Amino acid sequence: MANSAEFRTCPDTGLLFHKPAETLMKLNAVVAIVFLLLGGVLGLLMGLTRWPAVHLLPADSFYMLLTAHGLSVLIFWIIFFEIAVLYFASSTLLRSRLATPRWAWLGFALMVIGSVMTEVAIFQGRSSVMMTSYVPMAAEPHFYLGLILFAVGALIGCFVFLGTLVIARAERTYGDGSIPLVTFGALTACIIAIFTIASGAIILIPTFLWKVGYVNHIDPLMYRIIWWAMGHSSQQINVAAHIAVWYAIAGVVFGAKPLSEKVSRMAFLLYILFLQLASAHHILVDPGISSEWKIFNTSYAMYLAVLASMVHGLTVPGAIEAAQRKRGFNKGFFEWLRKAPWGNPTFAGMFLSLIIFGFLGGISGVVMGTEQINLIIHNTIYVPGHFHATVVGGTTLAFMALTYWLVPVLFRREVVLPGLAKFQPYLFGLGTAGLSLFLMGAGTLGVPRRHWDISFTNALFNYQFPETAYLLLGLAGMSAILAALGGGLFVLQIVASVLFGKRKDPAVKGSTPLIAGPVPESGQAIGIGGITVPGTLVLALVFLTSFILYYFVNWKYLSQVWGLG
Repeated sequence: MANSAEFRTCPDTGLLFHKPAETLMKLNAVVAIVFLLLGGVLGLLMGLTRWPAVHLLPADSFYMLLTAHGLSVLIFWIIFFEIAVLYFASSTLLRSRLATPRWAWLGFALMVIGSVMTEVAIFQGRSSVMMTSYVPMAAEPHFYLGLILFAVGALIGCFVFLGTLVIARAERTYGDGSIPLVTFGALTACIIAIFTIASGAIILIPTFLWKVGYVNHIDPLMYRIIWWAMGHSSQQINVAAHIAVWYAIAGVVFGAKPLSEKVSRMAFLLYILFLQLASAHHILVDPGISSEWKIFNTSYAMYLAVLASMVHGLTVPGAIEAAQRKRGFNKGFFEWLRKAPWGNPTFAGMFLSLIIFGFLGGISGVVMGTEQINLIIHNTIYVPGHFHATVVGGTTLAFMALTYWLVPVLFRREVVLPGLAKFQPYLFGLGTAGLSLFLMGAGTLGVPRRHWDISFTNALFNYQFPETAYLLLGLAGMSAILAALGGGLFVLQIVASVLFGKRKDPAVKGSTPLIAGPVPESGQAIGIGGITVPGTLVLALVFLTSFILYYFVNWKYLSQVWGLG
């Protein structure tokens, strides 16, 4: 049993914090913000280099910083933050002590050592192999060793999370029922993470041994297949984690409950079964993959994962709408949405994350995962356009939104510059959405990804892209500036708040409630025409219409490529 002296009760929220877990949450979040800053600066340099009129960096610097950018934001920033989310979703939400704090500290130390080791290897200039690091390209040994140590540390964090669930269940800290939906979403992310890390170990350990001379040969095809079981699945950890954050914020800001917990939990289970399989769209042209597997993956499994995302995309805003209508915002289709707290960065960031992830990342992901269309899109800059919508617009924006809420709860500090905090999610969201759209547009015109100079200056075989491609890359560069300004403003606010924000008395309840009160049981009918959440259904129809139109537009592009138009 836990010692009560090891716990702190937040007076504003009633949440119970196990002090060792609380310390680890803070440290993981702080390190995450450091890598977000580093990756954001590098991303701005990438955008200015891909902007033909600026073309900032020389080729060798571009590929070095591209490698560092990808690992800093797609791996280090997000996974450090996700470990903090796992500890919060287990220890705090379940009111339980953290399992094996010493192992948790070891995991954190390995993650820090590994991430720093990998960054050092990159900036030494001899490991510019991009995030995928395809063999036979070779990085320095400590590049691979750093990733291995980081993965082991993250794996330890996952098992500490699972151990905490076991303790909470044994000690009945949350009652006799099922774990909360937010914790269930975090559990989904954890299960996918274990699969992801295991895949990474299977390929990165032999690659490290190859680099130091103990293994003679690494088959490139085998490497690509197993690497993408890790590389793409790492993004599926993000999806499960940030959707859990959506549910948490809906509950925190509105007191909203899922329309159906069973349906939401089933959607998370579909993620476990099918979401990580979506990595196949990165290797559809590889000869070692059977046609049967490709067809099953792109024509069947992928759509079950898409179904799960559509369920979450319906139930999260639906829960918010139901809560708002019960509070009296019941006029027309969208009064509940108009009266939402758009000046609250926690809500604004969450809702923008949902929109960008769904309309830009989700639709483009399905299109890109269709085998025939994939053949003309995959090695273009369309791909980073897609994952900037999912990982940056979806995951990063959701984590930013949660951070605004956690600063006064976890760090007991007031957020500084609250006026700028209201503005920041929109600036970052607009920049990210623009960057994604313009990169995908350039990719549709055939602009290659990971390419320093699309003008092919002094190349033996020259190729001239349409002028529209140059325009789109310029607009992408401008959007990168907006996104960088929004990201920099977030880092500035959070760092300033943690260091200099007005300290909150740990025992005194603040004037502003940080968790919404219970939703009143309305005595009158809510909704329109017997439909409880008509506004959400309209939004869903808009999404489906957008998806269908864009899907068939891409088939039109395909017909023109093959001369069938």
